[in-house]
Amino acid sequence: MDGELFPRERTLIAPGAVHVPDWLGPRRQRDLLAACREWARPPAGLRTVSTPGGGTMTARQVCLGLHWYPYAYARTAVDGDGAPVKPMPAWLAELGRDAVAAAYAGTGGAGAPAGPSEAYDIALINFYDGDARMGMHRDAEEKSAAPVVSLSLGDACVFRFGNTASRGRPYRDVELRSGDLFVFGGPSRRAYHGVPRVLPGTAPPALGLTGRLNITLRVGGLGQPPAPGAPDGN
Repeated sequence: MDGELFPRERTLIAPGAVHVPDWLGPRRQRDLLAACREWARPPAGLRTVSTPGGGTMTARQVCLGLHWYPYAYARTAVDGDGAPVKPMPAWLAELGRDAVAAAYAGTGGAGAPAGPSEAYDIALINFYDGDARMGMHRDAEEKSAAPVVSLSLGDACVFRFGNTASRGRPYRDVELRSGDLFVFGGPSRRAYHGVPRVLPGTAPPALGLTGRLNITLRVGGLGQPPAPGAPDGN
């Protein structure tokens, strides 16, 4: 935010987990938001995710490349309208690779894993309104150990980054704002993380977004994608 006493700086949150404030400038944020709005349209558009226990996630989601549902991947929106998932754009995959390079540049090698050998081929895009949140969880359905890339648009949130053993402490709360980048890989690749709170009204006015969008990029490493309607075996 303008007028802060101290500028926000790149921070190593845990070995392999890096927060890069303001990585996306205003124009790139607007372009990414416009793309998200197109991806959210049907078919295979924005949906509410139901959990195996009968609950629903408060953040709504759309997928690219492969469709994630608790807790597997498929080629079609098996828990939505059943349509084939939208493809992963090459430019978004390249953005993921650039993000990893930017996050780990200048970290001194402290827990920084090597960049992915495969292209980013999955995107999970979550939309949070002011009351939405995300419980502590791990991104564990992928076979690749490539770092996860997280990009934020719109309202700021409290992002809770934990440990690999449990959903409880130790964890660290980080405020993610519009344009921020968060990358976690290496020893932190399977760390629990979540969003306990969104901060309504904090989005940049010029962006034109009420709520928060989180774009998470992953390398699946799944080989031949699963057949329509079938899990990948994880």
